[in-house]
Amino acid sequence: MKRTPTAEEREREAKKLRLLEELEDTWLPYLTPKDDEFDQQWQLKYPKLILREAGSVPEELHKEVQEAFFALHKHGCLFRDLVRIQGKDLLTPVSRILIGNPGCTYKYLNTRLFTVPWPVKGSNAKYNEAEIAAACQSFLKLNDYLQTETIQALEELAAKDKANIDAVPVCIGPDFPRLGMGSSFDGQDEMDIKNRAAYNVTLLNFMDPQKMPYLKEEPYFGMGKMAVSWHHDENLVERSAVAVYSYSCEDDLNATHQHCVLAGLPPRFSSTHRVAECSTGTLDYIVQRCQLALQNIRDETDNGDVSLKSLEPAVLKQGEEIHNEVEFEWLRQFWFQGNRYKKCTDWWCQPMTQLEELWKKMEAVTNAVLHEVRQEGVPVEQRNEILTAILASLTTRQNLRREWHARCQCRIARTLPVDQKPECRPYWEKDDPSMPLPFDLTDIISELRGLLLEAKP
Repeated sequence: MKRTPTAEEREREAKKLRLLEELEDTWLPYLTPKDDEFDQQWQLKYPKLILREAGSVPEELHKEVQEAFFALHKHGCLFRDLVRIQGKDLLTPVSRILIGNPGCTYKYLNTRLFTVPWPVKGSNAKYNEAEIAAACQSFLKLNDYLQTETIQALEELAAKDKANIDAVPVCIGPDFPRLGMGSSFDGQDEMDIKNRAAYNVTLLNFMDPQKMPYLKEEPYFGMGKMAVSWHHDENLVERSAVAVYSYSCEDDLNATHQHCVLAGLPPRFSSTHRVAECSTGTLDYIVQRCQLALQNIRDETDNGDVSLKSLEPAVLKQGEEIHNEVEFEWLRQFWFQGNRYKKCTDWWCQPMTQLEELWKKMEAVTNAVLHEVRQEGVPVEQRNEILTAILASLTTRQNLRREWHARCQCRIARTLPVDQKPECRPYWEKDDPSMPLPFDLTDIISELRGLLLEAKP
């Protein structure tokens, strides 16, 4: 669960520290719209930051979205996330909710958020309140609108780029001329642009700076308090756009430039539409992974014991890795957020029950593997190959179970409202007859390491 920073991230952090050391008690200069050079520098340095004038957005859509924000806030659907930053558990100052395609998730700061589904065609989502249903419909409508606007903006950027025009208009009003695809675009360009604007989720944010006295100061420019510090949005499709009601970052701007959110004074909402990188982040994906792991089951008895088709180390290794994936990337992530999603919808209840049942079968598979390596007469070489294949995953499982259990008991977790309190799930006591293996794997791991040592000459 604890992610190792990449070389690029470490270098970026080192640059930040060097810059702060150089600044000491001074600030970097910056421009505001009142400065003469502001528009010139925007066009020159930030052509991929697009601002739409408020008047260009249909008034009816403005009204619907505002009502949707207030409805979700009234029904208590926005939550501060208990995230992990540099090994510490912290509550985000900003309250959030993820709305998007059914079964989609979005991960940030080691936290996987699960979508409250918007009512796309074929969706069978049921909502707890009619106002919540209407709000999700409004954000789907906003998403469609922003997707169209983004495609047009990307077309304009691409057309200017192909024409070798450096200056790209960034403050685009309602009368700005539209550029179509034209003859300079081929089918691949068109598909690429549509994919980069295929927003599948929106992360809604609410902040009330007057009730946030613990905010940090902006460290480089002296701009005041920050609700969100400097960062790149993570877990997005490469070079995809980010549309915020009401500005957008096109092309690779999010990858090449960081941004922060200044706290300001009045309470406010935002809707941040993203192309979440969902290759490993959808319900369909993780169900298919579980089914792949369970293909190794030959027979299953009434009491839950299983026999295996294969003891090939590669097959066993893959199964144990999927076992960890569903437990720590899905089940524990979901239940760590308490019962918050039930405030809006019960959409995730049945899928999580299904995933837990599949995970429990994987516990039986692990137990079957352990039974095999403990058998007398197993060739030493085969036993060692099996142990080597599974030991790393079991050790990771033990370490992460300890970590998640501790996170659920941390001081901040204990202060949360009942419906938001983290639940350490799955969890079971040592002698639970329904479980084939203990929650704490310390003794099993020691036993397996001992078997490996015995085999060494």
